Parts: sequence; C-alpha cells; structure tokens
Amino acid sequence: MAYALGAAARQIRKAQRAGQAPHGKQSARKLMRHGGDTSGMELPGDTRLFDRVARRWGVDYAIRPVQKGKYLLLFKANQADAITGCFSEYSQRMLNRGKGRRLPMREQLKQAQEQARRQPELQRDREKEVAREDR
Repeated sequence: MAYALGAAARQIRKAQRAGQAPHGKQSARKLMRHGGDTSGMELPGDTRLFDRVARRWGVDYAIRPVQKGKYLLLFKANQADAITGCFSEYSQRMLNRGKGRRLPMREQLKQAQEQARRQPELQRDREKEVAREDR
C-alpha cells in the first residue's frame, strides 16, 4: 500500500515539473520553446564565472559556442535589464580576476630557490662544552 502511494506521489510531482518552464541555464532549444522573444550577445571569457553570476541574478539563458573561446549568450528579451546588470557584474569580476590570483606552485618554488641562492650561507661552529674536566 505504501509503495503504491509513493509511486502515485512521484508521478504527480513529475507531471507538475513537466508543466513548469525551466529556469537558469538551459539549452537554446528549451529557451526558444518558452515563448516570447529572445536576444543574444557575445560572451568572451570564462562561461563558468558567468554561470555563477547569472545564478545570483536568476535569469534564464543559454550559451552556445561560436568559436574557440567565444560564446553566444541567448536570453529572454523581457529579462534584458537583469542580463545587463548580470553582465556588468560579470565584466567587473573578469577585470578584477587577475589582480588577486596566486602564483602557481612551480613559480613559488622557483622564487624560493632564487631567494635561497641570494642569502649567504650560515656556518655554524659546534663546540662541545665539557662539563667536567675529570673525564
């Protein structure tokens, strides 16, 4: 009895999800099926960083590759103001991205080796102290 109720509940949830329009990142085909107009703009750079920013703004969009390193960003025309704010935040993050980045580990090791070569070697003379001279 419990299994039958669980199966019925799963089918009801599945039917509800099918009737809702998807949100966030989706394929271009799904975005076109929403109805309404779509617009597009060129998206240079990292798409994962744009995904993070777009999730915060709650926009519906699709990304299609055009060339290597260049993408086409498709979005709903009625969300143009949200996309404008999202794209300005994305571009600000892209500009600030290079400033706070750490050096790769190999570069850090090379710099440490150079510093070690520049420093003069410290010679330590070890002297044994005799506690008693009777020994």
